Amino acid sequence: MPETVLTPRTKTRPKTERPKLYKVILVNDDFTPREFVVTVLKAEFKLSEDQAHRVMITAHTRGVCVVAVFTRDVAETKAARATDVGKAKGYPLLFTTEPEE
Repeated sequence: MPETVLTPRTKTRPKTERPKLYKVILVNDDFTPREFVVTVLKAEFKLSEDQAHRVMITAHTRGVCVVAVFTRDVAETKAARATDVGKAKGYPLLFTTEPEE
């Protein structure tokens, strides 16, 4: 009686890498009114009043504060839009992005 050897068929799936994440950072300045910063944080980043206030105070006391973490395109878009809102009102409000480690 012949021996039957069965070998399983394996499908190789390409392993997709998760996109790298980027931090959106609020940089403190001494000219932009605190209320305006809170308004921008609520509008662009959908933060609650309390969350926006805490982020603003942290940036004020430490110089910078991470607002949120997104994929690169989303982070850069949100940072640019939030910075542009400040520029439109004549404030030096600045949001930057950097890769998350």
